[in-house]
Amino acid sequence: MKAKISGKTLELILGDITEQATDAIANAANSRLAGGGGVDGAIHRAAGPTLANECARIGGCPTGSAVATGAGNLKARYVFHAVGPIWRGGGQDEAKLLAGAYRKCLELAEEKSCKSIAFPSISTGVYAYPLEQAASVALGEVAEQLARSAGKLHRAVFVLFDGATLAAYETALRELARKRKDLQLD
Repeated sequence: MKAKISGKTLELILGDITEQATDAIANAANSRLAGGGGVDGAIHRAAGPTLANECARIGGCPTGSAVATGAGNLKARYVFHAVGPIWRGGGQDEAKLLAGAYRKCLELAEEKSCKSIAFPSISTGVYAYPLEQAASVALGEVAEQLARSAGKLHRAVFVLFDGATLAAYETALRELARKRKDLQLD
């Protein structure tokens, strides 16, 4: 599924984020930047040891933010390690922190003159953020930042690993298109 906003593309696909040839990929990282399971582990395995070495030099990242490294053996040029929140019921600024992680990735993309970025569904794995709520926050933040961007970034793709996650994001994108007149579904 694709949408256009301010001449830029927002896309949802089913796939493997480690295979994306975008300028940057976002990693659903932990605050220690130590390769873990899920998306984080897959990215670290595919990128090779240089990624872990760069992460170790950085040392960490606060929840709700992101840091940039090279991409090692990946097709991308950069990996933006985004630390989303652990779900604790919704009353501890989880939505604000999740939006901040996506926003910081987009800021890094602008700083690095990226034309494209791929995102996973941050915080919806072991961090247990409810999928439908996370999809709404993620798409809302990315659409808002794309609409405001005057930089080179012109494509953001959510690379989702299973049908249930893709379906949740498609539902959230349709709902967002109903709310935003500047977002047109293709």
